[in-house]
Amino acid sequence: MPFMPVTDSMFLLVETREHPMHVGGLQLFRKPEGAGPNYLRDLRAQMLDDPNVRRLFRRRPSRPVNTAGHWSWSDDTDLELDYHFRHSALPQPGRVRELLELTSRWHGTLLDRHRPLWETHLVEGLQDGRFAVYSKIHHALLDGVSALKQLQSTLSEDPEARDCPPPWGSRTPGGTQRGPRPAQSLLGAATRTLEQVAGIAPAAFKVANEAFREQTLTLPMQAPKTILNVPIGGARRFAAQSWPLDRVRTVATAAGVSRNDVVLAMCSGALRDYLIEQSALPHAPMTAMVPVSLRKQSDKGEASGNSIGALLCNLGTDKADPQARLATIHKSMADGKRLFKGLTPLQVLLLSGLNVAPLGVSSVPGFVNNTRPPFNLVISNVPGPRKQMYWNGAQLDGIYPASVLLDGQALNITLTNNGENLDFGITGCRRSVPHLQRILTHLDTALAELEAATR
Repeated sequence: MPFMPVTDSMFLLVETREHPMHVGGLQLFRKPEGAGPNYLRDLRAQMLDDPNVRRLFRRRPSRPVNTAGHWSWSDDTDLELDYHFRHSALPQPGRVRELLELTSRWHGTLLDRHRPLWETHLVEGLQDGRFAVYSKIHHALLDGVSALKQLQSTLSEDPEARDCPPPWGSRTPGGTQRGPRPAQSLLGAATRTLEQVAGIAPAAFKVANEAFREQTLTLPMQAPKTILNVPIGGARRFAAQSWPLDRVRTVATAAGVSRNDVVLAMCSGALRDYLIEQSALPHAPMTAMVPVSLRKQSDKGEASGNSIGALLCNLGTDKADPQARLATIHKSMADGKRLFKGLTPLQVLLLSGLNVAPLGVSSVPGFVNNTRPPFNLVISNVPGPRKQMYWNGAQLDGIYPASVLLDGQALNITLTNNGENLDFGITGCRRSVPHLQRILTHLDTALAELEAATR
């Protein structure tokens, strides 16, 4: 009965009907040449017959699920794959609009804690002949970076490959996990952890100096109150769209900033236009929480658990000039990254907790309505595949992440690179964010404005 890390168990503890705590994603695929009318039915049967299941996808909270289940996992020895892997068809006329509406509905429902905490939906009926896969998995098992890494591990760069594992599978024989480490190694890890914790005091002093003496940091609770920072319901809306990566790259090169700075400036411009449209733009600049993966590129092994830090970014939404917004964002992100440089991952994680700590009491009655938000929304840029990928011959057309919302945080923007595209997924509270799809139009406008301003 493996124990559950505190960072993972918290996602179970804070989950309610209004706050489902799973991450998800919608993938679009083109069928391979020669695919017949029974292609998807046969594909599902093939996946269900595959015994390759990562142990992670057999884990469920220990029973009883509302007590000890928050602290330990148990393995489901009788996994019902046909429950977790479902086959659905879109209503006519089978547009992307119908697909996004169905995804919105699935993303707003809770996972069954008596079973392993994941679902995968195979979707047919798109009028253009493509098919879709929507997957969701509890944040206690995987964070967004790990979930995308798991997806990539099942894909291939070879369009002729037919040995790709199912979404819950592994390329490691038997989906095995690394064995337990020797006691000496565990002792060394414990010693290193204590050393890192001891370093929190000087790290905290560094934060305080940057924040109050140098005044270079964006701090929690400085964000203005907006229509996005309200108590939320459990229903969701989901919108998605892709943009060519080359457009963002060109702006970044011309302005001398990072591609992520340009993406944040796109979101800033879109939020500004959207809130103007709603007659709700605040006078003060909005703040975004930008998750930062603490995993190293050299980390080997299969993705699992949670390992993310948090930077706060001034979005400059009070500025009408797109170049001025981009400059504000670039400086804000550079200041935050400079602060984190030289800290250990554990120290970054603990100090990041200060940025998100107010969310821990957001469920207290009246807290969200009577206090300023720690930040206005989460904007996350998750690394994705850099080349064209395939799944058993089907070409991957898009990866659109769907994320978590909490009280006071009614909107989330998450994107990933996919070959030569950037794929945006926007998750919003159905009740609190009107006309969510309009943000896609404003993102396109914001990118065009940045292109014109940096020519």
